[in-house]
Amino acid sequence: MTNIKQHIGSMALVVKNYDDAIAFYTQKLSFYLVEDTDLGNGKRWVLVSPPNSNGTNLLLAKASTPEQLEAIGNQTGGRVFLFLHTNDFWRDYKTMQKNGIRFNEQPREEAYGTVVVFEDLYGNKWDLLQLV
Repeated sequence: MTNIKQHIGSMALVVKNYDDAIAFYTQKLSFYLVEDTDLGNGKRWVLVSPPNSNGTNLLLAKASTPEQLEAIGNQTGGRVFLFLHTNDFWRDYKTMQKNGIRFNEQPREEAYGTVVVFEDLYGNKWDLLQLV
């Protein structure tokens, strides 16, 4: 087999409003706005990324159909959707608390690390996770 090199560059996250989503991710979660390009007709190419990320971005995609609107906040049927890894769980947890992030539980220690489930502005579930 040839030397295949692949990586996930972006993951689409359906949102109601570009500006509200940008504000949430950059102000509440301290993500960087990587790109915000006007594509015309109300469409934008909006990428956000956690600080010092490995290159995977979230593509904030504004819902444009009834089916997409229904998926906002529940893109995985109620399961945790995304996993935000950190090198300092308690630093990030306390910052997120100060920024008004809604947590679904208390932080817990698992065999694999420290974790807590939180929600984004639309209700999508995330894990904040520091691996051991």
